[in-house]
Amino acid sequence: MLHVVRRLFRPTITRSREERHIRLEVISGKNLRIPSQRIPAGIHVSINVDSRRRWKSALKVLSSEESVVWGDTVILSSRASHAFSVEIRASYEADRMLGNGELIGKLQMSWDELLNHGDEPFDLSFSRVRGVRPSLTLKAAVVHACDNQNDALSDSLVDCELSRETDAGHARFAKYVTRKRVSHLNHAVQHFQLVLDQCPVSHTDRATALTNLAWARLQGFIRNDLEDIDVTTSLFRDALALRPQHHLDYPSSLYNLTEALTRRHMKKGTTADIREAAHLYRELLPLCPDGTYLRSIAAGPNGVDYVIRGCNNLPIDSSDEGIHLRRVVVEICPLGHQLRHDALHWLARAVEARFKQCGSIDDIDETIQLRREAVSLCPEGHAYCDSYLNNLALSLVSRFDHQGKPNDLDEAISLHEEALRLCPVGHESRDGSLDNLGGALVTRFKKRRDIDDITRAVSLHREALTLRPPGHLHRDTTLNNLALALKTRYDELHVIEDLNEAIDWYRQSLRLRQLDHPERHVTLRNLSSALCSRFTQTEENEDVDEAITLCQESLALLSSLHPARYFSYMRLQQAYLSRYKILHHPADLSLAIDKFRLASQHPTQGFPQRIIGACIWIDATEQHGHESALEAYSTFFDLLDAHLATRSSATSRREAAASFHYARTLPVDAASCAICCDNVRHAIELVEQGRGQQWSLASRLRTPVEDLESAHPTLAHNYLELSKLVSNAAQNNSATITNRAAADRAETEYRRLTRQWEAVVAEIRDIRAFSRFLLPPLYEGLQAAARQGPVIILIASEYSCSAIIVPPSGDPHHVPLPSVTLVELTNLKDRFARAIRHARIMGPKVPRNDLIVLLRTVWDTIMLPIVNVLQHGLKLKFLSRIWLCPTAAFTSIPLHAAHPFKTNADGSKEPCLEDLYICSYTPTLSALVRSRQMMKKRVVPSFVTIGQGQPGAGKGKELLAVDSELELVHKLVPATANRTTISGDAATRAGALEALQQNTWVHLACHGKQDRTQPYHSHFVMRDEHLTLLDIMEKDIPLAEFAFLSACHTAVGDEETPDEVIHLAAGLQFSGFKSVIGTLWEVDDSVAQHVVEAFYKNMFKDLENGGVMDCTKAAWALNRATHSVKTKVPLEQRMVFVHIGV
Repeated sequence: MLHVVRRLFRPTITRSREERHIRLEVISGKNLRIPSQRIPAGIHVSINVDSRRRWKSALKVLSSEESVVWGDTVILSSRASHAFSVEIRASYEADRMLGNGELIGKLQMSWDELLNHGDEPFDLSFSRVRGVRPSLTLKAAVVHACDNQNDALSDSLVDCELSRETDAGHARFAKYVTRKRVSHLNHAVQHFQLVLDQCPVSHTDRATALTNLAWARLQGFIRNDLEDIDVTTSLFRDALALRPQHHLDYPSSLYNLTEALTRRHMKKGTTADIREAAHLYRELLPLCPDGTYLRSIAAGPNGVDYVIRGCNNLPIDSSDEGIHLRRVVVEICPLGHQLRHDALHWLARAVEARFKQCGSIDDIDETIQLRREAVSLCPEGHAYCDSYLNNLALSLVSRFDHQGKPNDLDEAISLHEEALRLCPVGHESRDGSLDNLGGALVTRFKKRRDIDDITRAVSLHREALTLRPPGHLHRDTTLNNLALALKTRYDELHVIEDLNEAIDWYRQSLRLRQLDHPERHVTLRNLSSALCSRFTQTEENEDVDEAITLCQESLALLSSLHPARYFSYMRLQQAYLSRYKILHHPADLSLAIDKFRLASQHPTQGFPQRIIGACIWIDATEQHGHESALEAYSTFFDLLDAHLATRSSATSRREAAASFHYARTLPVDAASCAICCDNVRHAIELVEQGRGQQWSLASRLRTPVEDLESAHPTLAHNYLELSKLVSNAAQNNSATITNRAAADRAETEYRRLTRQWEAVVAEIRDIRAFSRFLLPPLYEGLQAAARQGPVIILIASEYSCSAIIVPPSGDPHHVPLPSVTLVELTNLKDRFARAIRHARIMGPKVPRNDLIVLLRTVWDTIMLPIVNVLQHGLKLKFLSRIWLCPTAAFTSIPLHAAHPFKTNADGSKEPCLEDLYICSYTPTLSALVRSRQMMKKRVVPSFVTIGQGQPGAGKGKELLAVDSELELVHKLVPATANRTTISGDAATRAGALEALQQNTWVHLACHGKQDRTQPYHSHFVMRDEHLTLLDIMEKDIPLAEFAFLSACHTAVGDEETPDEVIHLAAGLQFSGFKSVIGTLWEVDDSVAQHVVEAFYKNMFKDLENGGVMDCTKAAWALNRATHSVKTKVPLEQRMVFVHIGV
């Protein structure tokens, strides 16, 4: 209820009139339509007792149902007059009213009429307004006299000229709207203009005066009675400027301006108006509560819906401003809005257009997320459902091309298939679905080489072409796509008819794609590639010359950072290289190499394509002996590093690396190339970078930062905190999420955190002392691996096989192996595998003749040249430590067991490798360096034996000797160590993991399984679930020291990426165990105990004299153990155990 403004003067009243005090409650109103159709700030009821005494209810917001609830009460006295009037008025100001507002309805009635309804609510109806009768619900009753009843009444508003003119303007304007006479509009404008003229800039009511005038002018413009909309819009802007965001009338001022902009756009089509209206609606809608009349109009078909449709009809604008507008449109289409899927579609198109121009992975990720939501909002049977499916599929193919994730391609093809099912023969969109599915199948064929894919793709494109006859808007696209499919099939099957047909279709497509066509560059480079292919067959110079010209034109059409420049560079190098192969002009080779360089360094193209380009570059340099070979190799490794770093999990990194199956040999090929260039140091750096990518990327978040903490503690803290966040995001990575949309969001979050982490790493590298922080190590850093003895890297390449000895100091030594080739090594590896399998079925006393022959070959052709250098070049002492670091085929050959099996003339036996030196292995030099760095921290040792001899059904045969082995080890471990045993039902996955984390020394006896196709799934067999390599790698156990893996296949590598030594022993070393005993093949647990017993006796024999448990003695103890059990244990069971680490 309004407060009293001022006590009124009460004139003398005759006592003969009966005085009654009436309590009047204004409950509600309905059908409250505004004659002028203007949106009110609120509705109030006015009770006019006489010309100077009136009561006004509170101003309440009109609901979307054109009703109001007041609940206001007033006590009135009937002595002043026999009758009174009731008015319903609309106010256009929520704050300070100018005038009385617009009249909706007025009734004159007596007090008796008011009291005729007893004490019950009753409805009071008014004259019709726009087809309905406004009504009020009231309740009246006589009450006892009240001394201050008149306090409820106030003066009429001040009878000033501003108020009179404003009320007159409202009245005239209402007549204009209802009677459609221009004279009423002119009078209304005159009244409102007069008011504005009397409200200078500083006047309190200026915003109201501006708004009233502008609204009248706007309605005149809408009804074509006024032409000037620009002045009207300016008036609304001025009014809004006078009402800041906290002002009660700010929402209505926002709406008024949007209405003016919208109406101007309807008549003039001004793009800027619809853009501005969208931004204003984003601000307005949150200020309009649901259920209000303003909300219903603003969110209606002529309000925000019109603006949304208008924005959706704008041309695609991939600028930041254009994309921001599309985001605004999505914001004003909340969940459930009928136009939201359209708004998502147009935002996705704008973001994808930017991706195609700039190549940002964030853009294509967002595009896919938007299109997933659009598809989810598309109801079954929707007319454009096939289009939404196709669009999502096309975006997934784009991301596959950019990131190389096979799941994207598979999902895309599935979506394309679903879209095609929705487009049966005769459907207007069938041509597009056919074309899209065909394109995706071509992409899959290039990856998987399934001939059925390319055959079907050609068929689909042919059908699409029949549906796009000459004159069709998209015929050029289908011509290009059909040509691409035919050219792809030619590359596989070399049927010349396919190539010639492809060239013909490309030429037709090019004729349709004029100079201003956005996809002309695509057909130019594709035709160039086809002409190059024909040139290699026919050697017709016209073809290759045209090919070069076409590619140059293609490049000229593209901006310097357009992602597609990569493809034009690659097609241009293809043309130059093709011509060089035929005509042998050195300039052509140089030009081709320049284009390789530009392509591989093009920053906006995705890593997979650039990696492929670097591989082709390497092939060209090796084939033609170009001096850029080492640059090409380094480029490849840097790109692969960067690509793998975008993957959040070890499994996804390994899958990404394995997809470049043709590049498996590049680390050793690079080393061979560097050796050929007499740069042995660089050979070591290249082979280390190429072979250690999986482990280096996995370990980068665990790099010790003690030196950084001492020098720059804040920076070190930031690095460690971000490392934790990135690590946590990786453990919650998309590989464990089945929902594709959720997986995409997880990847986006991982990438966001990784960028922050990379920024801190860059800041660290800016400090001179840390300039190589987390970069691939140089020779000087890698040489630390040889501090306790030389490391021997064995290189197995198709170009040469050799060894490199890294000494504790000085330059490395190159040892050629002239009698060894990669083919012979592969054969030797296979022969070893057969001999080991054969030995398993032989009796323990039967000579292993096959193995003896093979080990003699290893000694003569591989290890003897190396031993000669160790003995005569390095003067290495007898029984010194050496570390073997095999690559490629060498990883499957038991180098440590090399043996001449010869007797000298004096009857003495020729010493074998393990007679001369204490042999260990290391997966990489960096792994050995890292283990040594972690040796700085030592704790009181604790020893756990973990055994599982009864793994359960389907998990392997029962291991009868496990319990006795555990008991044996327990007895041999010094009593000074904290000893525990876990076996039987307690030896579960969780129990074993906990034991690994809580103990520094571990002995593990159970089944071991190396998964050669998915190495991170390699595992130890526990009672319940497998303890996998991935489980172990996820645990950081920096204080761990030694592990003995008395299980099968714990030190065998990966078939897909053999140069990345990914096995159980390496995983334990990565997690923190500095010294590990592993196995190369199946272990016979019945005889393994002899090795185990001999090993631990040698390991701990000095402890009785006050010594300490020292994991660095493990290699020596294993050497002594295998020598001591020669008469008890067959050769292959002695060879099976190897030492890895310090």
